[in-house]
Amino acid sequence: MSLVNLAHVCSHLQNASAARLGITSIPYTKLHLALSVGLLKAGFISSVTSGDHSRPDAEYTPPTQSTIATKRLWLGLKYYESEPVMRKVQLLSKPTQRIWLGYKDLRTIGGGRDAGYVKGLQMGECIFVSTDRGIMELREAVSKMTGGQVLCRVGP
Repeated sequence: MSLVNLAHVCSHLQNASAARLGITSIPYTKLHLALSVGLLKAGFISSVTSGDHSRPDAEYTPPTQSTIATKRLWLGLKYYESEPVMRKVQLLSKPTQRIWLGYKDLRTIGGGRDAGYVKGLQMGECIFVSTDRGIMELREAVSKMTGGQVLCRVGP
């Protein structure tokens, strides 16, 4: 898992949302796909489609060695009363300082209190965690009683 690429995606999503873009693209990886699906479930984006580098409506073809560099995920950004729904996308685990939290610490953060280097969850925010069962939102990880590496925080 490359946290450097995830840092680029987080800053790209924050900038695209601030620029009021309707649709944007990010590189196609399993990590980015799982995060995009999580953002879609949480209601921060409106759509996730896979496509070519040049256009989102390209017919889906399985990635091969020669076409993997051109595969993109096209994300539809959401706005409410001409304000972006997703204002803040912040990487929590850095490539040089990864943050691993257990179930009890995640439950503490979900309750709004700080745990370690991570501030408590505020109203409308989501924190995504990479667990042994895949990437999931903090509340889902707490309900499944599992811990993992804290990836990013997304908020209005």
